[in-house]
Amino acid sequence: MTSSLNNCKKLILSCRHITFALIATLPLVFSMPAYAQQNQIPTSDRGSSKVEYQGHSIDEMIYTFMAEKQIPGLSLAIVQAPYISRSVAYGISDLEQHRLASPNTVWNAGPISQGYAAVAVMQLYEQGKLDIREKLSKYVQGLPTAWADVTVFQLMQHATGIADYRNQPGYDAAKNYSSQDLLNSVKDIPLAFTPGTDVAQSATNFLLLANAVETASGMSYSDFVTKNQIQFLGLKHTCFSQDISKLPMENVAANNNKHKDFKAKLQFIDPTENAVGYNANLTRVPLPNSAALKGFSDIFASAADISVWDIALAGSLLIKPEHHELIYRPTKLDNGKIVPAMAGWTFFHHKGLMDSKGTTAGFSAFICRFTDPSELVCVTLLANKEGIDFTNLARRIASAYGKSMSSGANDNNLYLLESAHSVEQTVARVQAELKKRNIQLFTIIDHGQNAKDAKLEMPPSQVLVFGSAAVGTPLMKINPSFSGELPLKIAVWQDASGSVWLSFPRMKELAAGYGLENDPSISAMQTLLESITQAAAAQY
Repeated sequence: MTSSLNNCKKLILSCRHITFALIATLPLVFSMPAYAQQNQIPTSDRGSSKVEYQGHSIDEMIYTFMAEKQIPGLSLAIVQAPYISRSVAYGISDLEQHRLASPNTVWNAGPISQGYAAVAVMQLYEQGKLDIREKLSKYVQGLPTAWADVTVFQLMQHATGIADYRNQPGYDAAKNYSSQDLLNSVKDIPLAFTPGTDVAQSATNFLLLANAVETASGMSYSDFVTKNQIQFLGLKHTCFSQDISKLPMENVAANNNKHKDFKAKLQFIDPTENAVGYNANLTRVPLPNSAALKGFSDIFASAADISVWDIALAGSLLIKPEHHELIYRPTKLDNGKIVPAMAGWTFFHHKGLMDSKGTTAGFSAFICRFTDPSELVCVTLLANKEGIDFTNLARRIASAYGKSMSSGANDNNLYLLESAHSVEQTVARVQAELKKRNIQLFTIIDHGQNAKDAKLEMPPSQVLVFGSAAVGTPLMKINPSFSGELPLKIAVWQDASGSVWLSFPRMKELAAGYGLENDPSISAMQTLLESITQAAAAQY
C-alpha cells in the first residue's frame, strides 16, 4: 500500500513537471488569463506583464548592451517595492574557467561602497560616539597641518581639496597598503581648494572617514561594518575584498569545464563565488585589496544584497529617518554653492531620483533609486569589466516598471541621460568636455531664447553643434548623403517636469539608413558622444 502510494505521488509530481514544462512553452496568449492580457497585470503605471520598454524586454536590452560593450558577466536586481522582483545574472563571471554568473555571484561594488562608510559614520553619530561637525583631527592623529580644519562632514561631501591617492605614481589597487602608506603619498600635496568651498571626489576622503570610524568605535572598520550592516541585515552574499578567499570556489575540471564537486558537496550547490575582474581589453585584473580602497571601493556583494541594503537604508533599519537629510541630499557648501552630490550619491531633478555608480580595477557598479512614493523602484547593475557606465541602460530598465520614470522620448533612436545640473550648467559642461578633447564647437542653437524672441514660451533647450572633418569626411566620401547628418549634435533640454536631459542620435541606428552602420568610425562616434554626455551629466 505504501509502495503504491509513493508511486502515485511520483506520478503526480511527474505530471506536474510535464504540465509546467508545457505551459512554459505555450505562447503568452495561452498562458495568461484573458483578463490579465486586457489589463496588462501589473497595471500600466507599474509596467506591463512582459516587463518591456518601447518594444524591448529587459533581457534583450541587457544582452544587446553586453554585446556592444563586450562585458563578460553582469548581475541585475530590481526592487519594485516591497519586492525584489527580479534578481538575475548574465554571462560569465570568470572567462578563464567559464564560470557562469549567478544571482549569488559577488562583484566589487566600487564607489557604491562609500554608502556603507557613510552609514557607519551616521550610526556612530547616533550613538553619540562621533560628531560629524567635529574636526577630523579629533579622531585621526598625525594629520598634515593643511588638513587640520577639515571636518568629518566635509569628508562625506568630498569638500576637502585633499588629493586622491589613487592618482599617485605607482599606486596599485591589488597591493596591501597600510592606511599610513596611502596618506603619506598625498600628505605633501597642496589642497586643491579651501575646504568647504568646492567638491572633488577623492578616495582619500573616505579612507580618512574609515579611520575615524575605527577610532570612534574601537573596532576595525571592516569589523564595524560587518557587524552593524552586513550581519545585522543577514546579507549572506556581501563581504570585504579581504574575505574573498573565504568563499567556496569549486575546482572546475579541465575536460569541457565540467563541474564535479557540486554533486557531492552541499556548499557547491548554488554557491557564492566571486567574479573575476577585467580591464577594457578583457585582460584579467588582480582583485583589489580592501586596504588599497578602504572605505571607498572595498565592498563585494551580489546585486540582490545591495538592493536589500539599500531598502534598509531608505527605511529606518540602518539610520534614523530624521538623519537622512544630513547625508542624502545635495551638498550645500560654506560659500552657498549647491552640488548635487553627497557620500557617493548623485541627486537629479526627477522627483526622488538618486544614484551611485563608478568603476574600479576590473569592475563597474551602479545603483539608482526612485524614492517618490508613486514610484519606489530601484535598479542595481554590477559587471566584471571596468569603465562601464550603466546610467542609460538602468533608466530604460526602470522605465519598464513605470512610464513616469521614462524620458518620454524615443530611446530606441536616441541615447539619453538625465543631467544633475541645469540646462545652462550642462551646456557649459559639454563645452568644457569638447575643449578638453580639442573638438571644434561650431555653434550653439538656443531654442529657448529663439522662442522667447518670437514671444513664445518653452522650457530651456539648446543644441551644441560640433565635429571634426578628419572623422566626417571619410564617411561622406563613402555616402555623400550622410553629410545631412553632420556635424555632430548634442541636445540639452528641460522637460515639463523639470528634468534636464542630454540626447543625441544612436549612431548605429542613424548610420543604418546610409549603409554605414558597420563602419568603425560610427562606433567611435558613439563612444565619443557617450563619454561627453556622461561627463557633462556627472555630479562633479
